[in-house]
Amino acid sequence: MESSDTTPADASDRYAVELGDRLRNVRQQQQLSLHDVEANSDGELKASVVGAYERGERAVSVSRLRALADFYRVPVSSLLPTTGGAPRPTARRGGDRLVIDLTALNLQVVPDDEREIIERYVGAIQAQRGDYNGRVLTVRASDVRALAAVLDRDVPEFREHLTTVGVARTV
Repeated sequence: MESSDTTPADASDRYAVELGDRLRNVRQQQQLSLHDVEANSDGELKASVVGAYERGERAVSVSRLRALADFYRVPVSSLLPTTGGAPRPTARRGGDRLVIDLTALNLQVVPDDEREIIERYVGAIQAQRGDYNGRVLTVRASDVRALAAVLDRDVPEFREHLTTVGVARTV
């Protein structure tokens, strides 16, 4: 009989730690302390308990995971670790990336139909990356080209437009 390097308990412990890492990452992206979470949830989410979840010391029930996802305004699936422990891809640096100011986008400085498409695209990128800081999002040159194509706009003109109205800046 083959032995495994990982016992079921080890796998469960590793999963709890990965889940905790994801919880901590989302909280920190939103620049919240554990005490902020407790205060902003009117005590529903206790700082000590959320901290224990983040350290993987305490199991998270499905209903509590849902409450955390709702509190952070993220999909539950974004908090769950990927199976198999595969590392998440990292973004490559370089090229004509664009930083989209999500706060400015919400100020409706672009036409409603255009804003709606950009918001959906940005939401999909955030879900894919698990990036929910809610303030800015850096998109790759290929994303800018795709958005410009969907909006039937020339890429340089689209970049200039977003920059001029204060929704984006090039990096």
